Amino acid sequence: MLINQKFLLTPGPTPVPERVIQAMNQPMIAHRGKQFPKLLEETATRLAPIFGSPNPVILISGSGTGALETAASNIVEANDDIVVVVTGAFGDRFASICETFGANVHRLEVEWGKACQPDQLEEYVKTIGKNVKAVFATYCETSTGVLNPIQQLGETVNRISDALFVVDGVSCIGAVPVDMERWHIDMLVSGSQKALMLPPGLAFVALSNRAKEAVKNCRTKRFYLDLNKYVTSYEKEYSTPFTPSVSLIYGAREVCSMIEEEGFENVISRHMLLKKMLREGLKALDLPLLASDEDASPTVTAVITNTSESKQIKSALENNYGIILAGGQKKLKGEIFRIGHMGYCTPFDMLRVLNALEMTLSETAGKGILGRGISKAQEVWLEYV
Repeated sequence: MLINQKFLLTPGPTPVPERVIQAMNQPMIAHRGKQFPKLLEETATRLAPIFGSPNPVILISGSGTGALETAASNIVEANDDIVVVVTGAFGDRFASICETFGANVHRLEVEWGKACQPDQLEEYVKTIGKNVKAVFATYCETSTGVLNPIQQLGETVNRISDALFVVDGVSCIGAVPVDMERWHIDMLVSGSQKALMLPPGLAFVALSNRAKEAVKNCRTKRFYLDLNKYVTSYEKEYSTPFTPSVSLIYGAREVCSMIEEEGFENVISRHMLLKKMLREGLKALDLPLLASDEDASPTVTAVITNTSESKQIKSALENNYGIILAGGQKKLKGEIFRIGHMGYCTPFDMLRVLNALEMTLSETAGKGILGRGISKAQEVWLEYV
């Protein structure tokens, strides 16, 4: 069958709306000219509610991993005692980045596919017996489809220590609630190519006032990722210390418009609907899910398979139906496939992928499978209508 349209349902990069593409295609402007400061100020200010930030959001040209390294390099000094909550591949990456800067990294290892519980974190921090400078955690663990209870973890960190709380929100900011002040988050970072509906290449950093002071006092050597430079440039002249990704910032401003038009609470509700539709549809197809309903992320879902099944399903969906999914990472490689449902994604996309899965699985599961997943997902959708 001729499939001339591709449907990107990976957990990043994600589809980019046409109006965002058009916004990015505007004529280039001089980033040291008169137009750019207005663009940057407007975008940084309008991003703040999406990050639940008390301050405008810092924009850096770079990837999500660049945002993680920015967080570490502006907080971590050699021999600092740091706790990193590791619930999957990206928590592990956060820990490795902190180790690069010479920290004594204490890894709270949580079984992949499960969320970190507040009592786990409290017990672990107390057993270290040292002054912990910062706790690093992942809001949505992209590799497992788990959403950690960041509000409760932040409250725990604040209650038992003076540690800074640093959060990786790369694969969920723009799709989930967050309140940095009430949740005691000091630094929240994200990337452009996930729920924020942009191409890769833009990193975001939101800082509490306490984090700003910590960044000022951090003696770790860094240059391009030195947040002091970004804060100073913004506060003095609404600019950036180095060449910014102007086109992506135009796109980010348009994303803010789209989120404001839909209403951020409605955006959050839509992602919860997508999660429930997909999970109930997959259950109806007897496909086992890695994360429990309680721990599941509203932006990505991991399905348990074996290596041959994962490859076969991914290949069939792309070749026969134009639907692109993602496989597992690190120790989950070959054991799961992942479906992204964030950003520019609708309930119809969930029906599309479930339909393709039914068609694919019917060849091996036999008769009686067609319609099972879709009908269950439709029932969920009706609850929201």
